[in-house]
Amino acid sequence: MTITNNNGSTDTSTPARILAATDAAASGPEHVEVPVPYDAIVLAGFGGPEGQDDVIPFLRNVTRGRGIPDERLEEVAHHYRHFGGVSPINEQNRVLKAALEAELASRGIDLPVLWGNRNWDPYLRDALAEADARGYTKLIGLATSAYSSYSGCRQYREDFAMALDDTGLGGRLQIDKIRQFFDHPGFVEPFVDGLRTAIAELAERGIDEGTIRILFSTHSIPTADADRSGPRDREWAEGGAYATQHRAVAEVVVGEAGTDIPWQLVFQSRSGPPTQPWLEPDVNDVIRGFAAEGVEAVVIVPLGFVSDHMEVLWDLDTEATETAGEHGIVVIRTPTPGTHPAYVRGLVDLVLERVNGTPAAERPAVTELGPWYDVCRPGCCENARLGFKPAISGVLP
Repeated sequence: MTITNNNGSTDTSTPARILAATDAAASGPEHVEVPVPYDAIVLAGFGGPEGQDDVIPFLRNVTRGRGIPDERLEEVAHHYRHFGGVSPINEQNRVLKAALEAELASRGIDLPVLWGNRNWDPYLRDALAEADARGYTKLIGLATSAYSSYSGCRQYREDFAMALDDTGLGGRLQIDKIRQFFDHPGFVEPFVDGLRTAIAELAERGIDEGTIRILFSTHSIPTADADRSGPRDREWAEGGAYATQHRAVAEVVVGEAGTDIPWQLVFQSRSGPPTQPWLEPDVNDVIRGFAAEGVEAVVIVPLGFVSDHMEVLWDLDTEATETAGEHGIVVIRTPTPGTHPAYVRGLVDLVLERVNGTPAAERPAVTELGPWYDVCRPGCCENARLGFKPAISGVLP
């Protein structure tokens, strides 16, 4: 892949230290503490099919480069076909885009919001082409993923770089990216609200608190990817930065909700071969184990997700709920942030950190892990199978 550097030169062997970065971020500081006059926000989504004919082409996009035959893709396709071949994620991002625009307007901030996806129309390359057509040259990326991992951060950065290459705009557009926001109060508050509401509802049903368990659920990833999540110069417990961040946020949510109900971190949506280790335990296995412990109710908090997309609707609302029902266990699944006012305000605040060059010491973070890096550190969130590819907003490699 060829990326055009900020000075207009083209380099296929030794690319710029920070690809396509603004001047403020080009030297690779952990936090950019000088103002940057961005022209627009690029909302970067995962993307999803919007009809039965889209399902297999979409899954081919998601698994590109892995050589997975269509017969195996059909095993996952039935999740989408169950809902008419339509993933809710595109509509959710349309609604989020509108909410961001309304929040920006209410504050008198003139920053257009462009939207592009990694895996389906509208693509990131379309958003960048639109930016160029409208004369925007300094963009701030907002990815709809809160935690550090290959698929949750680095792959978005790679896809931005790929979109620059595909459109030939690497010498004309500069793109930075907001920090991972797993412990920003705007992201965490909706989960606290949801947990409090769920506990109160179970109390109204007369279920004793001692028979309730809380499961914080997130997407499982290969353990090799988890171990490489986060920067290399920090020591992490099992599961790398990815699992560490989730556990830290879960502790805050429980504390803010003011409950002593036992909780644990669980995983879902595993898609790899049985021979490949992935993060465990699986949410369904944990629920089955509760049946022998006298547990009457489970609160599932979808801590790893920003909206009610397919992994939430199928893996939690369908499969996990059915598993609980088979064992006579009541389930309440709390909401994802979606367009919760605190979440929308928080995303705008994260953009303004970069617009205003807010010092790191003044940035909010509800755990001791943050505020996270504006510019990802060398080797952060490496994919052990694919190696390093060009990626924006990070120090090479």
